[in-house]
Amino acid sequence: MKLKDTTKVKSRTRKVGMAVTAAASVAGMVFAAAPASAAGAATFSIEYGASYYKGTASWSNRSVSVDGSFKASNCRRVYARAFAGSTSLDFKSSSTWCNRSGPADFALAANVVGGSDNIWLYMTDENQNYLKGQTCYRAGYCVDGLR
Repeated sequence: MKLKDTTKVKSRTRKVGMAVTAAASVAGMVFAAAPASAAGAATFSIEYGASYYKGTASWSNRSVSVDGSFKASNCRRVYARAFAGSTSLDFKSSSTWCNRSGPADFALAANVVGGSDNIWLYMTDENQNYLKGQTCYRAGYCVDGLR
């Protein structure tokens, strides 16, 4: 009785093992990337006359960061409000700015399962009369108006 050539068996086992390892490695990369895909970013631009508020909103698990550049011609104020569906989660505003410009950044809490899926960004005059705004979505886009 003759045994099979053990070098061929070892070689075949090694190839199968490498293929399984490679497949597991790729699957691991896909699963590791899944939480990162839960975050989103959207670019916003609100312009009213010579005043503007422009920047980026970035979503993470339980917060939204709004990084914006604000220019107030006359007296203006900007606001940011985070929602999960139609439920308000957090609300922040700048002070009233008159004829000045600079960064106006907000950190909004969204401490619910799934976090925020949309935010309102808007501008008012010194009497808090609504001038213009946008609704931005975690999916990566903004639309004019508050929805």
